[in-house]
Amino acid sequence: MIRALTVIRRKSGSEPYGWPDHVHPVLRQLYAARGALCPDDLGHRLAGLLPPQSLSGIDRATELLADAIACQQSIVIAADFDCDGATGAAIALRGLRMLGAQHVDYVVPHRMLHGYGLTPALVETIRPAPGLIVTVDNGIASHAGVAAAKARGCKVIVTDHHLPGENLPEADAIVNPNLPDDAFPSKNLCGVGVMFYLLLALRARLRERGVFLESNEPDLTSLLDLVALGTVADLVPLDRNNRALVEAGLRRIRGGRACAGVNALIEVSGCSAKTLSASELGFSIAPRINAAGRLEDMSIGIECLIADDASRAHELATILHGINAERRSLQDGMVADAEEMLEGIAFNNAIGVALFDPGWHAGVVGLVAARVKERLHRPAIAFAPAGEGDPGALRGSARSIAGFHIRDALAEVDAREPGLIVRFGGHAMAAGLSLRACDFDRFARCFDVVARARLAPEALQPLLHSDGELTPDEFDLDLGRQLRMSGPWGQGFPPPLFDNLFECAGWRRMGADDRHLRMQLRDPRDGRIHEAVMFNAESVTPGASAMRVAYELSVNDWQGRESLRLLVRHMEPA
Repeated sequence: MIRALTVIRRKSGSEPYGWPDHVHPVLRQLYAARGALCPDDLGHRLAGLLPPQSLSGIDRATELLADAIACQQSIVIAADFDCDGATGAAIALRGLRMLGAQHVDYVVPHRMLHGYGLTPALVETIRPAPGLIVTVDNGIASHAGVAAAKARGCKVIVTDHHLPGENLPEADAIVNPNLPDDAFPSKNLCGVGVMFYLLLALRARLRERGVFLESNEPDLTSLLDLVALGTVADLVPLDRNNRALVEAGLRRIRGGRACAGVNALIEVSGCSAKTLSASELGFSIAPRINAAGRLEDMSIGIECLIADDASRAHELATILHGINAERRSLQDGMVADAEEMLEGIAFNNAIGVALFDPGWHAGVVGLVAARVKERLHRPAIAFAPAGEGDPGALRGSARSIAGFHIRDALAEVDAREPGLIVRFGGHAMAAGLSLRACDFDRFARCFDVVARARLAPEALQPLLHSDGELTPDEFDLDLGRQLRMSGPWGQGFPPPLFDNLFECAGWRRMGADDRHLRMQLRDPRDGRIHEAVMFNAESVTPGASAMRVAYELSVNDWQGRESLRLLVRHMEPA
């Protein structure tokens, strides 16, 4: 079965100019279609980074941090349990130590015991009470946790990027580009990006205080491999500013200057540091860190990222690799459960889809929601029991489609049914929430009502945006190499996707569970056969007649030999 899907071709409004001769003409057109008409538009130079001064709250935050360093107060980083939070905690620890902090540590909540963010339960675990707590990638909704920390005599700096509610926590400083009236031009920084900016501003303040001589000012660009990893992992839009951060981080990794933990994760994932792409950061490296927060303790991931000893980093990366394998197995079972449920959902024609199974694991529901969203092209929320720390409660993770702001939708549910949602937070495409188990059916009905009101019928038609056809001579290994090393491609700056007519000359299933396809696709224009793969294609069977195929042009490395390969995203009868 091949799902119906509309392919729309991108158009470039202007001609590219000023590119060096070695840049492939196809790549120039790809950049132009994404608004980058010349090399300067890519924003690859760190000199073009937005300055940190316009972030509201950053002056107060750097004052508190500079005073804490001067007095050698204890500082505790309160991290989140995803890759963005882990990389943010790692650069906070590394950066603050580089800037002179001698007593800096971290704490990270256990998903099943403490819940999300800086909760009172997490604050209680911090013994003795530190002088300063700094949140990373969380805290904007942690009213009770901030109050609990203040009651113990701690000062609190909240650094976050999630959308705030109507009221802000009573922290001593809040740094978040998405605060109301914040003047920072880019609203797309993720948690690790906000922390990196805070470190840049702190270095400037310490410079003003005369702490550094020219010869000993720390080089914070050494943290950019971690900034790139967290930024790609969190799926924030790669606007000009984020592209500069990610591109600089990739240059460090490819140049052999990544930290020991990143190098170890690259090795256990089977990737090559020299040719690492942004997509490999997101699909190969980040899941191994995220798995720790989903199933175990994210401190394993943070310890890997702050390890300086290569053997210790490799030991921790190997543990993360094993946890990720367990996560995949658990996810497969939960997705199979969801597939069975969806038969009933499809019959009822739900627009906003909410699923719950008492046997599901709360750490994996976000991945299930993502798969459901992809299959149905509907906003989806998957729920699981919250665990021992919150008996009788459900924890949900939401994923959305274009045109449906999931956090705003949850806010509308909350307004329609006050008290139904215990707490929620997030942004346009992803959110988290909790509610009482007895209220699941009522929530599911209300969420569907809100989705029906907010989504026009045309928004429910899945779309693929294609860059058009490649000519026979453009199926070129040099172009494949340039596409792999260019970009960086990601959210808001999508990877190149082409579509052509092909005939299937042969295919077979591959993988331990036969979920993937390997195909030989013949170009009818010249008869040339191209190797192709399609992952997670258990419901797809190639047809015997001509097909319209949407694909990425990739390079396959096998035993030191490079070859061109098509990574198929969709195919349908021509």
